[in-house]
Amino acid sequence: MTSNKGILPAQAEELLSTLQARFEKNMNRHEGLEWAAVQDSLKASPDKLFSLHQMEATGGEPDVLSLDNHAGAYTFYDFAAESPAGRRSICYDRAGLESRKENRPENNAVDMADAMGIELLSEEQYRTLQQFGKFDTKTSSWIKAPADIRKLGGGLFAEFRYGKVFVYHNGAQSYYAARGFRGILAVQVRQ
Repeated sequence: MTSNKGILPAQAEELLSTLQARFEKNMNRHEGLEWAAVQDSLKASPDKLFSLHQMEATGGEPDVLSLDNHAGAYTFYDFAAESPAGRRSICYDRAGLESRKENRPENNAVDMADAMGIELLSEEQYRTLQQFGKFDTKTSSWIKAPADIRKLGGGLFAEFRYGKVFVYHNGAQSYYAARGFRGILAVQVRQ
């Protein structure tokens, strides 16, 4: 991760090219949207370009899923087939990480997402993602845990097995090599 929340102009151009190719290859994810409008909004939001760069750099393969007319924002999701490789082997959040007495992982999902400028998917958002393919057939992804579950020390994760989405619980301090997290990012529409 970089600490200045910016990317170099050459990195921005490379990222925009990658995002455009992915956008054009997967029009079923965002029917009725035009890349030129999305690109204009991205160029007007350097902080969002940073976030998308981090999503891409950690293996998320971000793409536009929709335009939220109410919020006036494009919604980007991680569309990598499996939980992004650069975000695995992590606890759910800082409290979970700090509660480990030994064998602590290097990071946690909530802090990583915050540093990237994105949010973990909710259960509803994870289920929406699964309508566009089969994701996490060999891995699992931490998703937002409701406050009541988190208060009791738990976290939630989801995966796709046997043709279904499964949502499970685990202690927030747990981590596995095949569990990471997927993110969501809203980018305001440029007027």
